[in-house]
Amino acid sequence: MLFNSYPFLFLFLPIAFLGFFQIGRYSRPLAALWLFAASLFFYGWWNPAYVGLLLGSVFFNYAIGVALSREHARGNERRQKWILGLGIAADLCLLGYYKYANFFVENANVALGMGWQIEPIILPLGISFFTFTQIAFLVDAYRGEVKETNFIHYGLFVTYFPHLIAGPVLHHKEMMPQFAHPATYRVNWENLSVGLSIFSIGLFKKVVLADGIAPSASHVFATAADGGSVALLEAWAGALAYSLQLYFDFSGYSDMAIGLSRLFGVKLPLNFHSPYKAVNIIEFWRRWHMTLSRFLRDYLYFPLGGNRKGPARRYLNLMATMLLGGLWHGAGWTFVIWGALHGLYLAINHGWHQIRTRMGHDLKRSTRLGRVVGMSLTFLVVVIGWVFFRADNLAAALAILRGMAGLNADLAGNDARADFGWVAALWALAWLAPNTQQIMAAFRPALGEVSYSGRLCWRPNAPWLLGIAVGLLYTVTEMGKVSEFLYFQF
Repeated sequence: MLFNSYPFLFLFLPIAFLGFFQIGRYSRPLAALWLFAASLFFYGWWNPAYVGLLLGSVFFNYAIGVALSREHARGNERRQKWILGLGIAADLCLLGYYKYANFFVENANVALGMGWQIEPIILPLGISFFTFTQIAFLVDAYRGEVKETNFIHYGLFVTYFPHLIAGPVLHHKEMMPQFAHPATYRVNWENLSVGLSIFSIGLFKKVVLADGIAPSASHVFATAADGGSVALLEAWAGALAYSLQLYFDFSGYSDMAIGLSRLFGVKLPLNFHSPYKAVNIIEFWRRWHMTLSRFLRDYLYFPLGGNRKGPARRYLNLMATMLLGGLWHGAGWTFVIWGALHGLYLAINHGWHQIRTRMGHDLKRSTRLGRVVGMSLTFLVVVIGWVFFRADNLAAALAILRGMAGLNADLAGNDARADFGWVAALWALAWLAPNTQQIMAAFRPALGEVSYSGRLCWRPNAPWLLGIAVGLLYTVTEMGKVSEFLYFQF
């Protein structure tokens, strides 16, 4: 079930909301169980067969987590390591089978001349997100950081529908206390107004902005995939259009997830914070898919040694982390190349910072011109990376990059001028406008501090009510063609 669909807006959400708070008046455990069941229904709407897979994963990881907490209390470290290894191995095998089995067989057949056959495997929605969420839980249980083992709360923590399909990647210590808090089960009018406003803004971003520019990107990438030549302006229009489509699609989803959760009195962590305003690639990854970056840092980069074993090892760890991060996004060589590019970007960025530090430069200070140059360069290299991320195959990506470099004879495509109008408008919005959490900053919309001193601050008053209502009404009328969020495929 998609957030941007009529069944979700007019059936599922009202029933889940009213049922949760009505039951919560009499029994908090039953209300939590209701929301757990509603989240399973939400997941099963796409394919009921995979509800059993999700529940099996929940039961298995809960049992492993409880065992790890018990052995930690006993001080049996050796047994802990075996249990943790079993749990993570099982999770990775599940993820590997559904996400990478076809990719492995195809490449083995090409490289080794094998004749292996395998039926196409349908990727369960959200499997990367609920798997990573539970791996983090197991590692924290191994470290003795798990304080609550209520199964209903755990099941809700994993399956909670606002985050289940496309993140954010959650930590139990962020969510479990909120599910246990009595105030969560009582209707709060501030939560209701803040949550609906954030959800409406996110829905507008997805339906009007992201889906509005999507055809401009799809046309160019389809031409490249079919083996056609892509002109200079057409290639840039397509690459920039996709960069902005993905930006507003993911930004819109992140807003909707935060807004929906706030309706239920629960705050999710920030997952998207104006990444195209980043002045370097390090800052970009602190702003783009923030919870995934946190997961990769805490559970992969740091265990590999981080920056504690010298510069060479640091760059190697960065490359390994980003390669695996790229492969996490999809089973294809284009994703591997995208991850390798960002690993290289990060290594260059860290190396440049080291050089500047040795020269006595203050990295915390910069001029306005310096920030504009940094933002422009960062945006440029990110757009180049997105070409590999979006392209159907390596040949298509290279065809578009050749067009962007002006290596094709033709300079302009048929619709390039119109595409650049859309691109310029959305680019200005991404660079110059405050983001949703900044607009809502006075009401602390999510976990994580955000400050904003500009004029565009949301208030629960008539002008804002009218603006949100008009925007929501227009968005709902544009929802005739329902489209999936781009991060659903990961």
